[in-house]
Amino acid sequence: MNKPRLGHINFLNVLPLTYSLKNCGFGDGIDLKNGVPSVMNNDLINNRLDASEVSSIVYAKHDDSLLILPDMCVRADGSVRSIILVSRKPIYEINEDKIILTAQSATSHTFVRIILQKAYDANPKYYTRHISPESPVPEDATAALLIGNDALYVYHHQDREKFYYYDMGMEWKKFTGRCMVYAVWAVHRDFAKNNPEALQHLHQQLYKGLRYGYANKKDAIATVLDTMPFTFQQLDEYLEVIKWNLTEEYLDNLMVFYKYAYEMGLIPKMPKLRLAPVNI
Repeated sequence: MNKPRLGHINFLNVLPLTYSLKNCGFGDGIDLKNGVPSVMNNDLINNRLDASEVSSIVYAKHDDSLLILPDMCVRADGSVRSIILVSRKPIYEINEDKIILTAQSATSHTFVRIILQKAYDANPKYYTRHISPESPVPEDATAALLIGNDALYVYHHQDREKFYYYDMGMEWKKFTGRCMVYAVWAVHRDFAKNNPEALQHLHQQLYKGLRYGYANKKDAIATVLDTMPFTFQQLDEYLEVIKWNLTEEYLDNLMVFYKYAYEMGLIPKMPKLRLAPVNI
């Protein structure tokens, strides 16, 4: 059996899986590579990986060569806590302002563009560069978008005398009334076709690993407390906000996101959702 090359995004929103892969044997038979979303997205697209968790928008742009691993995603219904817009002015006053985007993600870029244009009729100028959570909005900008662990830090360290804070998951819920699927696990079609046994093994390890890690959430959190600027309670609450199951309802919600992205010219065509042939 070929050993699948798997990209893993070591963000706290998949801490249960990180724990299972690294500490509980669920990484056996897998060639694991860690990185931020932008790196894993690029490595999958350029065939340096066989499968990876990827930003949802990446699948939309490459649905002709990728398949979605069933019943696995990163989603939240409303508040997500780890995609935060920090602004010097209220969101409804933003128009042609300068907004800095973190270089770490792709879905969040599309996400914030849709919300600001469709919900607030704003047309900001976007720039991508490094953002520090300790000083989230550069002096030359009106607002900045942070994601992942940096955003979660900002969520828990708000300076409301200087900035306004917007949880973009909640903004999406207000705008659409729907849950948001931020990431999926995708696999190359060729790999899936030529390595059915390895594909089944990979999906089983990921699917069961997520559930095992969540069932042992306390132990998973304990592995990062010494290296992360969060309390046990903060991480425990966060892992109740994030959900990982991908049902028909959430696939439908994903298509709503793609519809807006297509209408705004952010993706070249409407993708088709195709699932990898595995047994759950």
